[in-house]
This record gives sequence, C-alpha cells and structure tokens, in this order.
Amino acid sequence: MSPETLPLHAPLPPLGESQRATVDAAIAAHQSCEGPLLPILHAVQEALGYVPPACLPRIAHALNLSRAEVHGVVSFYHHFRSTPPGRQVLALCRAEACQSVGARALETHIRSRWGIDFGETSADGAVTLEAVYCLGNCACGPSAFIDGKLVGRLTPERIDALLASRERP
Repeated sequence: MSPETLPLHAPLPPLGESQRATVDAAIAAHQSCEGPLLPILHAVQEALGYVPPACLPRIAHALNLSRAEVHGVVSFYHHFRSTPPGRQVLALCRAEACQSVGARALETHIRSRWGIDFGETSADGAVTLEAVYCLGNCACGPSAFIDGKLVGRLTPERIDALLASRERP
C-alpha cells in the first residue's frame, strides 16, 4: 500500500536512523527561520529524494503544527514527493510554448516507452515522470529537466538517448 493510500489513522512505517538524522538536521537548520516549514521540507527532499510520510509527525511536533497541516503543505505543492523517485527524474514542461512545438508527442512517447504517467515511476524504478510548467526555455522547446539539468529541443529519440547515457555507470 502506497503512502498516498494509507488511511490517516494508520501507523506509518518508521524512519530509518539515517533518515531521522537527516530530518532532525533539516529541522535544526531551519527551525528558527521565519516560515520554516517549506525550507525544512525542501532540505529533507534534497537530502533523501522525497519527503517520507513518517517524518511529518516529527516536523509537525518541532514546529508546533498538526500532522495534517504538514501533510497539507506536502500534498499541495507538486514539487514534493512522498515516495522515492526513480533513478532518473524527467520533469517535462507542459506549458503552452512547449506544447506548441511537440511536448504532447513527447508525453505520448514517454507514456508508451516507460508505461508511466505524470507523477509515476516506471515499474523497474528507472524513470520518474514529473510535470513542470514553463522552464523559461521557450525558444528551445520542448524542454525538460533531466536529473536537474535543463535540456531543450527534445525529441523522443533525444530523450531516449539522454536517459540511456545517464543510466550507464
């Protein structure tokens, strides 16, 4: 059962020791800042690749918030993941400029090639597909972030080649 389908009253899988240390370090680094929740969540996701649902009570307690309040922020922003990403993250631009130069064909290719939709990870854990809306690279569209690197003028063949080249050790 994925964390998204767990009932709110269900016990969460525990954090591992290193995850707990990462969360505690993020809390310690940002707790005294004004509006610390988002910086803490960003720090956790940057370190772990996602925001484990089991860390929400810990963050909530530290900030004197309810678990529901923290969950609400995590689930509101599409940037935050509550499950580990695939080995590669492809964030495809879905803004109008990219759509006008072929982003829809790329969506179709990615769905067919990896059997995933936006917000999903391929069954083999290789690729996570995310949606973004305007990367500011409109003149070179369609564009995407592949593992955090901006790439433009994408075609299905170029996406395949970029992902294959990053898959190699």
